[in-house]
Amino acid sequence: MNIKLSSIPFSLLELATVSEGDLPKDTFIKILDLAKHVEEFGYNRYWLSEHHNMVSVASAATSVLIGYIAAGTSTIRVGSGGIMLPNHSPLAVAEQFGTLESIYPGRIDLGLGRAPGTDQQTAMALRGDFFNNAQEFPQNVLRLQTYFSEENKIAKVRAIPGEGLHIPIWILGSSTDSAQLAAVLGLPYAFATHFAPAQFEAAIQLYRETFRPSASLKEPYVMACVNMIAADTDKEANKLATSLYQMFIGIVTGHRKLLQPPVDNMDKLWTDYEKELTSQMLNYSFIGNPETIKEQMQQFINETKINEIMVISNIYDHKAKIHSYELFAQIIKNAL
Repeated sequence: MNIKLSSIPFSLLELATVSEGDLPKDTFIKILDLAKHVEEFGYNRYWLSEHHNMVSVASAATSVLIGYIAAGTSTIRVGSGGIMLPNHSPLAVAEQFGTLESIYPGRIDLGLGRAPGTDQQTAMALRGDFFNNAQEFPQNVLRLQTYFSEENKIAKVRAIPGEGLHIPIWILGSSTDSAQLAAVLGLPYAFATHFAPAQFEAAIQLYRETFRPSASLKEPYVMACVNMIAADTDKEANKLATSLYQMFIGIVTGHRKLLQPPVDNMDKLWTDYEKELTSQMLNYSFIGNPETIKEQMQQFINETKINEIMVISNIYDHKAKIHSYELFAQIIKNAL
C-alpha cells in the first residue's frame, strides 16, 4: 500500500555548517534566517546536532543554539538531533531543556545520541573522568526521564526547571543497538540515514518488532534523516551537491575543511576509493529537480513506511539552500 507523500510530516536537520569565507558568527545569522523561512514553508521541526572540534561545524553549544533559534521563530518545534548524552550529566541536560521548555512551551524536542560527536581525544577532554560514560547510555536516559518526572519531587536531587515538564525524548542512532533501546523504552526513533545508512533497514525493523508501548508513545514512530538537495534543474542540483561530496571527502580522509564552493568536476578532487566510500555513506541522498526528488522520495517512503522525514541540505550558497528547502516543502505539500 502506497503512503501519500503529502501526509508525511517533514522536518530539517542543521549542523550550523560554516562555509568557506564565513566565521561561525556569520553561520549563526544564516541559520536563524533559514529557520524563519522554513517555518513559513511548513516544516515541522528544526533540529541542531552536537559536534565538537570540527572547523566546519559550529553547533558545539547545541542547547544555546536551540534557544537562539526558538527565540527567533514562533511555531516550529526546535530541538536536538541530538544531544550526545555521554558528554553531559543527565541532570545538566534536564535543567537546560527544562529551561528551554519553560521559555518556549510546547516547542522543544530532546533527541539523545550515544556517540561522542567528535574524535576520541576531544571526547576525553569533554568527559574527563567520565570517559566510559557511553556504556551507561541506557541508564542515563532513564535518569533523565526520572528528572523530568513529577514523581521526582520527593527526591534529594531535582531538576528545576525540568521537573514535571513533558519534553518529548527521542533516541537517535545509526545501529540496531539504539533501535533496541528506543523500542524497549517506548520512545520515538530517529535514524542517521544521511551518513550511516548500512543498518537502517535492519534497525527500523528491529525497532518495530520489539517496540513496547509507553506512557509517551503507543505505537512505533520512525523518522529518517536523509540528504536532500533540490534545485530547478537536475544539472544545478548535481553541481550544488559537489559541496556535500567535498565535505564527505574530509570525513573519509580526516582532513576537514570549511564547506567548499561547488565545482564542475569532482573527478579532480577525489580518488576512486574516496568516491566509493562517499557514495556508500551518501546512499540515501535525494538530489535533483522537484520531479526527480518527488519520484525518489515517494519510493523511499513506500518501501520504508517511515512516519516522518527529516532532510539536511549542505549547500554552500545561502540563497540556494533556502530555495532547496522551499522546493522540498512544495514537493511534499503538493504531492497527490
